[in-house]
Amino acid sequence: MSDRLTQQLNLLMELDKLKSVLRRTRVKSAEKRLENSAEHSWHVALMAILMQEHANEDVDITRVVKMLLLHDIVEIDAGDTFVYDVAASAEQEQKELEAAKRLFGLLPQDQGDELMSLWLEFESAESADAKFGKALDRIIPMLLNYHNDGQSWKEHGVTKQQALTVNRRIGDGSSVLWDKAQQMIEEAAEKGWLQ
Repeated sequence: MSDRLTQQLNLLMELDKLKSVLRRTRVKSAEKRLENSAEHSWHVALMAILMQEHANEDVDITRVVKMLLLHDIVEIDAGDTFVYDVAASAEQEQKELEAAKRLFGLLPQDQGDELMSLWLEFESAESADAKFGKALDRIIPMLLNYHNDGQSWKEHGVTKQQALTVNRRIGDGSSVLWDKAQQMIEEAAEKGWLQ
């Protein structure tokens, strides 16, 4: 077996660990278990395909899907951070960068460099592709919360103002989805799911 294939397979097996990283949002099913980061990445990548027409700008959907499939692999080392925990989020950035260097460093250099570049582009959220990807990454947990009667918002005492502030970047990638997000936030507040 070639060294290149061995490196690729090694990363692939390392990525299996993402299935064990639990998030704060529960899946929308009868079992109501916590979602894992692998499920989240798959779900949001499919969302990109379905919601492409709602992007503010033309996007390369293949690049967006790649970004979304890659964006949380760093949680294998860094863990998941609750988006409403501002202090933990500030510390998370450096942990995630170190994780990205380690994980993409397992690949052949050309492939590792390419994927690292995509990951960094997503994190900086400056390109149209990254802005749209970030918008989707923000709204999908909101959808799960909304359809689970505000589960993690209630469990963590999230306020309406926090939900508006943290999620406003949805509008950078999709004004249509930001309008929907604001509607959900308003309804969640009225139902007492947000403080």
